[in-house]
Amino acid sequence: MVTDFSLLSLLQLASPALPVGAYSYSEGLEMLVERGIVNSAETLQNWMDWELREGAISLDGAVMVRALNAAYTGNWDKVQEWNHWSSATRETEELRQQSWQMGNALLRLLMSLWAVEDRVKLTALGEEDCNFAVAFGMAASYWQIPPDVALLGYLHSWACNFIGAGVKLIPLGQTAGQQLLFNLQPNLVTAVQTILRIEDDDLSSCTWGLSLASMQHETQYSRLFRS
Repeated sequence: MVTDFSLLSLLQLASPALPVGAYSYSEGLEMLVERGIVNSAETLQNWMDWELREGAISLDGAVMVRALNAAYTGNWDKVQEWNHWSSATRETEELRQQSWQMGNALLRLLMSLWAVEDRVKLTALGEEDCNFAVAFGMAASYWQIPPDVALLGYLHSWACNFIGAGVKLIPLGQTAGQQLLFNLQPNLVTAVQTILRIEDDDLSSCTWGLSLASMQHETQYSRLFRS
């Protein structure tokens, strides 16, 4: 059940205004636009549809849910295990640094927001870097946000940031960006339903396009974004 408190907490956690630096990353989109692979609202939506079905964001969503459930039961060894697993799935340095930098930023923010006696939970990972999906799951657990609702908020937050990058790079108008976000709603709901059914041994993704774009972005001559 979603309470008023947990809903408000999710809105804060999934807000584009959350100070974790998400706006500074394009996840390879900057290179895709330069190469003309993504050059319109339609091609951007096609890319995002694929990511939601088979891409890295679907894998991140699955990790987020598992981190949430592990944190809720106090199984911090499992939280740490999924954090290691998430780091190992990053295929480029840019994508790994993005996940770590956003995750570490969220942990620092939570240290300021949570009650003093609860902050010890945020030290469960020790000195290692924290992936954003894991930090998001820990926060959602603390605020008692149901896994399916938290996952929908997580995917919606990713979509908002990705579309925001597309609006700047293609470029698109703000109305076109909002229309695209509206069009993606059924796909977001379907992605949640699919991700929640995936067993641990079946976790996989097809991210070669993202990986190639990310690797090429590292040496792209003119860049607005960090990935």
